[in-house]
Amino acid sequence: MGTPAKGVLLTGPPGIGKTTLVMRVLESLRASKPNLKVQGFYTREIRQGTERVGFEVVTLDGRRESLASTSVSAGTARWPSVGKYKVDVASFEFLALPELEVREGTELFIIDEVGRMELFSSSFFPAVLEVLKTNIPILATIPIPKFGRDIPEVARLRNHPGAEVYTLNSSNRDNIREQISTQLLNMLNIR
Repeated sequence: MGTPAKGVLLTGPPGIGKTTLVMRVLESLRASKPNLKVQGFYTREIRQGTERVGFEVVTLDGRRESLASTSVSAGTARWPSVGKYKVDVASFEFLALPELEVREGTELFIIDEVGRMELFSSSFFPAVLEVLKTNIPILATIPIPKFGRDIPEVARLRNHPGAEVYTLNSSNRDNIREQISTQLLNMLNIR
């Protein structure tokens, strides 16, 4: 078992800009270290006009698959649900799980997000735990506890000894971006 990961966890209410912040931090890191080897994925909303109709998972090299959709067809009827969304576990696993396998030279993992939809995959959280066993820094997003209750796996990450949790809100976004960028630069030994 390796040393606990150096982890930065970003939380906040839905729609506050966690994914946007993660991508801006990544841009900042790549500006300081253009050849930074990063693995992982982020989630992106799918919209039709002003209506959100689903989510997709996107790797850092641009490959994408469905994560969840409001469209229900014969094939999706048995998929697990989160609110109005049906979760496409198979597509998520196909794309996201290989991104959590440590490759030689990886310097940073991005995991956006560890939430209810992703946790329908029985293989996902064990893969996240394997990443935590490495000494590779992690930047991940987690949902804020709903009604004071945390998802058990999310609570486990939140309480991980190597994790520092930042709670994002509309008034602290810019300051947190700078703090996280600086912290990760230090973890990556980039000055």
